[in-house]
Amino acid sequence: MDIDLHDTMQVLKKYNQEHLLAFFDELTMSEKETLLSQIHNIDFEKINNLYINSTMDDSISYDRISPIPFVDKSKLSTTEVESFSQIGNEVINKGKLAIITLAGGQGTRLGYKGPKGSYEIDVPPKKSLFEFACDNLKELHRLTGTYLNWYIMTSPANDLATKDYFEHKNFFGYPKDKIKFFIQSTLPTINVDTKVILETPYSVKSGSNGNGDVFKAFSSAGYISELENNDIEWVFIGGIDNILLKLVDPLFLGLTISGNYQIASKSIRKLDLNSPDWVFANVDGCPHIIDPKNLQSNNLENYNQKNILAHLFSISALKKLANVNLPYHRAFKKCDFINAEGMKEVPTKPNSFKFEKFIFDAFSVFDRILLLEVNPSEEFAPIKAFTGNETPETALDLYKKYHHME
Repeated sequence: MDIDLHDTMQVLKKYNQEHLLAFFDELTMSEKETLLSQIHNIDFEKINNLYINSTMDDSISYDRISPIPFVDKSKLSTTEVESFSQIGNEVINKGKLAIITLAGGQGTRLGYKGPKGSYEIDVPPKKSLFEFACDNLKELHRLTGTYLNWYIMTSPANDLATKDYFEHKNFFGYPKDKIKFFIQSTLPTINVDTKVILETPYSVKSGSNGNGDVFKAFSSAGYISELENNDIEWVFIGGIDNILLKLVDPLFLGLTISGNYQIASKSIRKLDLNSPDWVFANVDGCPHIIDPKNLQSNNLENYNQKNILAHLFSISALKKLANVNLPYHRAFKKCDFINAEGMKEVPTKPNSFKFEKFIFDAFSVFDRILLLEVNPSEEFAPIKAFTGNETPETALDLYKKYHHME
């Protein structure tokens, strides 16, 4: 065994994590090697610091916050729409736009075992979230003859299954060489006592470290260099769970280019100003998305733009962000774990902390952002869970209404 057991134990003692070897003597040689390798790759100092930092006060004083100007798409004239769209089309039709889809999640909240992107909805016929996205790209090719590069961010938990799914579906008829995958990083999950959780007696529980990892993961895969070599100038980044998401939007791109912006985001109007939904705002003069708890109650109407995970970045912005360390946020979640008896235990309430980077924290690296307010009935039909307000049924209903299918 390459990793020294004594040295590993010393590290675990230093960080009060000796429980990770509680079942070591009962493991096979292969299982021992797996566990020691995972422990060896954990930066316990980093995990401790992330927890400490996440407990600090993150409130923002009122005097640091100001509204972000935005463009209301519904108020643009026909002439403006045509003019800005022409600018965008000139870039898109030359293949100078690439697409990144964030698809590292599993379909657990949908009661589905497998990558969330492979979850199917009966339109009819049945169509997966990946196919909804691909339809955007196939429609562009039908209209212009242009195939855009499509990059998909997976996670260690679903990478192989995602690739197998695309192979099984013959890449939905899209050119195989235009679709590429890259994997986001993970971090160990800890319990309320800051102990790293075991997923099995011989493996550590870890989780993807958030959609904000997209910049470093994309760069590490060598794809920023690939974009530059292909003279691609812009990248659209969106999530997999919005079946009305416009991956290719000439108007959005044209507005961004004409205003000389490096970054842009779409938003929808927040109708209930007292809801806990985070909103766009400038903090110290730079764009952010913030918790409304930081706003004065008599000034909420000036902060009514919500994020829908639809962002544009220039290549220069992407390169810059690949070298920026975005902050981590702490999420309190339910997480299965191996208990002191070596048995899997399923909690009934949140019991663990997961650390994630958020893509919107990248906005603060820049002085300005183009914000385009869109109509949610045209561009926002998310699927988050099997119950609530963002279910497969609610999304499909919005999709059918938009496409006049009923």
